[in-house]
Amino acid sequence: MLKAFRPLLSFLKATRPADSLFHPFSKSPYAAVRARAEAIRKLAPCPVCATDHAHIHAHTKAQPKAVQFECPDCGWPTHCSQIHWNDDPEHHKYCPRLREANEDEHDLRSGRPMHEFELPGPQGYEETVSLTNWDLFWYTRGFPSMDTERSRRHATKLLTYPITIGGALHQHSGLTLRNQRLTPEGSRSLAALRSTLHVPPGAPDTDEASVGKPQVRLFILGARAESSLPPHVWEQLTMLFPSTHFHLFFIGPQVSLPKSSGNTVPQSQKSGPEEDSPTASSGLNETDENPTYLPNVYQPPTPKPIERLKRTRSSLEKYGVPSYTVPYTPQLTITGMQANYTEVHAQFQHTLDPYSDAFFFFSPGFGFPSPDSFAENGEPLLQIASPTEWGPVLPMLLASKCPIFVTGFSPTDVERDVRSLSTAPEVAGEFEWVITPGPNNFGSEKWEVADFDPRVMVKTNWGIWAIRGKSRDLQEQKSLFSSLPSLL
Repeated sequence: MLKAFRPLLSFLKATRPADSLFHPFSKSPYAAVRARAEAIRKLAPCPVCATDHAHIHAHTKAQPKAVQFECPDCGWPTHCSQIHWNDDPEHHKYCPRLREANEDEHDLRSGRPMHEFELPGPQGYEETVSLTNWDLFWYTRGFPSMDTERSRRHATKLLTYPITIGGALHQHSGLTLRNQRLTPEGSRSLAALRSTLHVPPGAPDTDEASVGKPQVRLFILGARAESSLPPHVWEQLTMLFPSTHFHLFFIGPQVSLPKSSGNTVPQSQKSGPEEDSPTASSGLNETDENPTYLPNVYQPPTPKPIERLKRTRSSLEKYGVPSYTVPYTPQLTITGMQANYTEVHAQFQHTLDPYSDAFFFFSPGFGFPSPDSFAENGEPLLQIASPTEWGPVLPMLLASKCPIFVTGFSPTDVERDVRSLSTAPEVAGEFEWVITPGPNNFGSEKWEVADFDPRVMVKTNWGIWAIRGKSRDLQEQKSLFSSLPSLL
């Protein structure tokens, strides 16, 4: 009889650690979480108040109250009062996700051994990596077993940037002609790049095979969170291509730069945790020595400075903008530039090669209205057409004929960015599809919650698509006299 109850008792025991992770944000044992609760209280409107005030005329200037009451089920500030929390018929739809996000945030700070962050070393010579989905990737790469959904979420959040790139470029990618994600034009484009990334069939794909091969440059534009990842996380990308030397370029005004040698942080770097979409979530490297929290509303803040490595060197003299370079391993070099791409394009435009270069945009917001640029009628321009944002950048990249990969944090975000292509000057009609829009097999599975409205939740790199500059085949134009018979 006792044996029959043993599985039940073990199940109850297994649930206790998860229960201990739940804390209302205002009573969290971590100062950064409590600071985030204060930020949400100042930004987020009560959803019930907003509904009640929707019918009131604008001249009354009635504003919904800010959230003050914390839901006892999820722990987030969600309503202005308990009365409105009881009256909200929609809260039950997103409450489970909020509780999940609550426990994830506290688990990251719990101090437990994070086995899901133990990354494997080089791949065995005769072992093939599967890039079908996260589960097969982890299994074939020898990752520790992901025993819980929470471990999965942590691991996917950490690895989504490098493995999204690897999953798109690898010859065994899950984006194929068969599932109609890869187009015939895209197949030809990626075949050129893959001829550099991989060795010829039958040859050993080892470090020694990299001798004589050109360097593969990956330009990550508008980089934010991805620029603050530790280099050993990006090293996982190189292990998918053992014979390739990668040079990663993080370029954008919010790129994270190394800490200065005097341990003084520039004012531009003094910000809270950073995310990669119009949402807010605490970073993995956050500490409670500095509990200040900078709300992430629509424009994500610059991430915290990264650790300076022994071989980090300043590249200000080479690129003319605040920058650094780290030759991390023989297969990986990382360069970060805190500047708009238009400021440094001239240094690359004559060397860009579709056989060795590619561009990546992680949730760039092409389809979002620009906060700074406006049309003649006063309407804000889309960021893809804004002269101060992506307007001059995409035509430069299309002219290079290199593939351009773009991710989005939700189906709506992907659709919004794709629709913006049809109206952007010098972009509409000037590109061809490489990868059709759709889900990304290596998107993050962790929900990112917005400070301005906890009901808004997205997943980093949910979808992916790719384009390249339109190729124009040269045709021989026959002369008028070529059709006349020869007089000889």
